Order: sequence, then structure tokens, then C-alpha cells
Amino acid sequence: MKTEPSAHDTATLLEFLFRLGQAYIACGEQTAKVELSLRRSATAFGMRKSCVVAFPTALFISIHDEAGERVTLAQCEPQTLRLDQIAEVLALGDAAQKADVAPADGLKRLSEILAEQRRFGAAGIVVGHTILTVGLTMVLMPTAANLAAAAALGFIVGMVKLANRGRAILSVPLPVIAAALVSALVFLAVKHGLPVDPLHALVPPLVTFLPGGMLALGMVELAYGDMVSGASRLTAGFVQLVLLAFGLAVGAVLVGYSPDDLTTSAEQYEKLLEAAWAGVLVFGLGVYLHFSAPRRSLLWILLVLLITFAVQRLSGGLLGCEVSGFFGTLVATPLGYLVQLRFRGPPATVTFLPAFWLLVPGALGLLSVTRMLSDRAAGVDGIVTVVFVITSIALGTLVGASVYKWGTETFGWWQLQIGRVESYMRREKKR
Repeated sequence: MKTEPSAHDTATLLEFLFRLGQAYIACGEQTAKVELSLRRSATAFGMRKSCVVAFPTALFISIHDEAGERVTLAQCEPQTLRLDQIAEVLALGDAAQKADVAPADGLKRLSEILAEQRRFGAAGIVVGHTILTVGLTMVLMPTAANLAAAAALGFIVGMVKLANRGRAILSVPLPVIAAALVSALVFLAVKHGLPVDPLHALVPPLVTFLPGGMLALGMVELAYGDMVSGASRLTAGFVQLVLLAFGLAVGAVLVGYSPDDLTTSAEQYEKLLEAAWAGVLVFGLGVYLHFSAPRRSLLWILLVLLITFAVQRLSGGLLGCEVSGFFGTLVATPLGYLVQLRFRGPPATVTFLPAFWLLVPGALGLLSVTRMLSDRAAGVDGIVTVVFVITSIALGTLVGASVYKWGTETFGWWQLQIGRVESYMRREKKR
């Protein structure tokens, strides 16, 4: 039942709106969607005149009540929520847009969500990171030595992330430290004659630091006309790539190698046949554990991952890797919405993000920036390729969402018939 807040409740409503907006930003939501959701929530609570301006680091909210206009400015902390927290924030936001939750109760619920412990505890951070690193290596370069290196490095980086948990002051240099550590260990292994491929052993342990999502989201926001948010995300993503590349270079130099050796590939080592498909499943399990996905979401995550990977491989073989990301996200985006809205699965973001991470747009960027340390011409050429890859992924996301919207509007009668059949079957079961 909808509630109409009185004048003395407006302050509580305003606080709830900006805290909900902060949570949306921490979920990685597009700023235009944040603004729309908060305006709908304000309208649902009886505030007919509201204005919301969202940036990746700040929120401006204005609402009108009987006493006049009330304005607030809220800072958004640079934090990232887990998949289970994202699902709960989105569910709370949906309830707020229908005024199904009182602002005071919404504030309490937000505090509970942000304070929730990981479902799998400290073991989930370390073990999950190890598993997803091995899975990504199975997709990229599945040699026996690379898989062994991935397991060891994934475990070490997982331990580093566990040690840094709750220490915001170390969150900025953490990617550089992790990259330097990974690079030093990889080249120590090469120095002692172990058959490790540096080009493909360096990226998988650092995949959770890669800003591929930030870069693609920046492209999406630029396409929507959000120039400030889009440009700031692109700049921040590129800076993070440079920091990671710097860490890799430092690690190589510390053990007596030069930046030229960062991109040395060992293609002569024998790959494990058909390991890529199994790697997709392993990667999905690792994401489920490391990012603490909601209950009963694993099978949906794996399904979306497999379909996205199949489409990406098929389109990559036919049209090239530069545009394969477009077709991958073109399928993953509506599939995520379909799982959520038609099959009552987890929120679309929960199933879409792992598929998005598997595309690893940031990995291509990291390798290109790394090449600039030794070969500027090759590095610049690689970055141009990355721009095309990220643009194709962002465009696939936009077109995929539009396709789903068109499909639901065009075939609404089909959804209605399905709903009627389900209602009939439930009534028959009760009899």
C-alpha cells in the first residue's frame, strides 16, 4: 500500500533517496538509470516535483513539500558491492518505486544490506579467486604450466585481497601491488626454467582489478549523452590500466627482466583440448564464490555464461574478435532480463556481470598499455583495437536492452497467455 509522507517525513525521505542513490552507484548502475529510479521513487511517495542529478562520485537531489524546496548534495564513496548486495539493493529500489517500503524502513534495510557478511566468508574470497583465475586461464591459454601458475597466483592475489579487506586506505595502491607481485613471481618462474607463458599468465590473476566494466559503462553513458559521467569513467578506467601496467613493469624489473619481456608468448607449449568450455563453467563457479552471488543463482549464471561465450566464439570466428563483444552482450543483456522477469531468476545484473567479465575488454587494454612500455607503435595500435572492442560491447548492451524492450512490447500478448496458463495451473494444483 502506497504511503504519502507528511512534511516532517520529508527529511527522512530525502535521506533515504540519497542513500539509495549511493547504493545504486556502488552497484555500478548507469547514472541515467539512477536518476530515473530516484525520481520515480520520489513521485511514488507523493513528491511531484523532484530533480536528481547523478555523477559517479556525487548526487544532487531536490524535492518539494508543503514547506518548500529541499536540496541535498551527497558524496558517493568509491566502493563496489558484491553480487548478493547488488540483488538486494535493486529489490529495495523496486519496492521504493512503488512506495511499498517506508523511508525509515528503507534506511534501516540499506544499513543491513551494507553490513551483511559474505555468504562464503574469507574462504570464498581466496578459493573463489583461485577458481576464477584457473577458469579464465582455461579459456585463454590452457597449458598445464599456465594452469598450475594460475592456481598459485590466484590463491596469492586472493590472500592479498583478503588482507586488504576493510582497509580503504590501501584500496588505491592495491592493484599496483598485486600486479608487481604477480609479475615478479611469473618471471621468477621463467628465470628458473619453468614453461610459463608470461603473456597469458599475467592477466588472469589480475582480472578482478581490470576496469573493463568501467570503460564499457563510460562508453554507454557517452552514448546516452552523459558526457561528464562517461568521460570521468573512461579516464578513471584508463588510469587504472596504466597503474596495472606500471606494476607489471616494476615486478619484471625487480627480478632482472625488462618491460620488453612482459609480452613474450610461449605458443609452443601444448594446449589442453576443449578446455575453454570447461573453463567457462569453472570461471562461473569462481565468480559465484568470490563475489558472493545470491542463493539459487549459480545455474542461471552458468547458463548465461555458456550462451554468451558460444555467441562470442561463433561471431569471433566469422567476423573477428573486434566485434565479437557486440554479439556477446547483444545476447547476454536480453537474456539476463528474460531470466529475471520471465523465469523469476536473480536480477539481470547478477547474471549479466559475470558474462560481461568473461569478455575481458580490460585484458586487451592491459596488454596494449603494457606493450607501450617497449613498443609505442604496437601499444597505440593495440589501444585503438581496445576502443573498437569496448565500443562494440557498449553498443551490444544498448541494442540488447532495446531488443528486449521491443520484444516485450511487441509480444505482450504471448506473456499474457503464459501468465494465464501459470495461474490456471496453480489453481488446478490447489484443487
